[in-house]
Parts: sequence; structure tokens; C-alpha cells
Amino acid sequence: MMTFKQFVAEGGYPAWVKVSVGAMVLRVRNLAAQIERETDPVKQNRLLAQQSKLLAYVAGLGVAVSTGDLQLGSKIKGNFS
Repeated sequence: MMTFKQFVAEGGYPAWVKVSVGAMVLRVRNLAAQIERETDPVKQNRLLAQQSKLLAYVAGLGVAVSTGDLQLGSKIKGNFS
């Protein structure tokens, strides 16, 4: 798995994706800290649900970008031909 810094430096993704993913990653990290500090299990579950939703969005953006990446598509086709 690549670090966020490597992801940003890669340069193959649109700027809006980089900004969106960066904001979501910061929010996920913030939620993780809140979950650790929270003592009420009900509030922890709500925070976990928010965190899971954000992680799903990040994963979805990764799939959407990967399937539209022409360089990646040609590499995959080259490996299976």
C-alpha cells in the first residue's frame, strides 16, 4: 500500500480527486482519535459508522480512477495477452 505522500506525488490523478481524498483521509484520522477517546459505546458506534462511510468513499474513488486510467488499462491488457 502506498503512502498518501506517494499518492499525491504520483501525478496521474485529477486535482479534485487528490483534494477530496486528502480531506477524507484527514477526517478518517480525526474520527479514529475521537473513537479512541470516547467512552460511550453508542457514540463510538456512530463515529465508527461515519469512519466506515468515508473509507468506502475513498475506496470508491480509487476504483473509479483506476478503471478510467488508460495507462493502467494498457498495462493490464499487456499482462494478459
